[in-house]
Amino acid sequence: MGAAKELIVKVIPSKVANEFIKKYHYSGKVVNNSKLHFGVFYHGKLHGAMSYGPSLDKSRIITLVSGTGWNEFLELNRMAFDEVLPRNSESRAIAQSIRLIKKNAPQVKWIVSFADACSCGDGTIYRASNFVLTGIKKNEALCLLPDGSKIHKMTLEARPTQPRKELGGRSFFDVTGGKFSWKQYVAAARGAILPGWQLRYVYFIDPKCRDRLTVPVIPFSKIDKLGAGMYKGERVSISERK
Repeated sequence: MGAAKELIVKVIPSKVANEFIKKYHYSGKVVNNSKLHFGVFYHGKLHGAMSYGPSLDKSRIITLVSGTGWNEFLELNRMAFDEVLPRNSESRAIAQSIRLIKKNAPQVKWIVSFADACSCGDGTIYRASNFVLTGIKKNEALCLLPDGSKIHKMTLEARPTQPRKELGGRSFFDVTGGKFSWKQYVAAARGAILPGWQLRYVYFIDPKCRDRLTVPVIPFSKIDKLGAGMYKGERVSISERK
């Protein structure tokens, strides 16, 4: 682990975390319903941030582990690190944040997170952090807009009446006639669905939850079998990454 052992992870204010994430996360965006923010400090300075919160589609995600209470899981929805941190810092930072959650929020039993291989990678950090792979699917929910920004379908569905810049001030529902029609939105925004894959990972804080997982654990080898290995939006095999 080397120099990564010198990392210190602690809770930080949302304002501090959000400023860092906007600067260093590939999306340039934060998740507004994030509730818990960790800073990653190296030699006394902030070089990373992680945000946890409820999933936007909480009623669907909660069914991944049967018998889960409404507040018994979190989504790790943003991670951002600068180039200063030493090797293995990401996995160590995740491990420290999970230990803090386990100690201070014992009601949380498991964590879900998603790897966006269209823009970033296929989840190397999660695999190194003992998450299990529970979903691989071709991207159908991430759209590239004409100005170069990206938007996820769930962002629109969470705020369907909010005016949108790419729609000339109209809302999602304005252009779809009040329907959750992603296809109509993409056409109206003159966007394009990004090629690539979305992967879902789960970490069990409470090991007993693994026995209640309602979907199969997918072997990591399936990533290459499906041709889903990607890094920064480019296709790559596990052997190439090594």
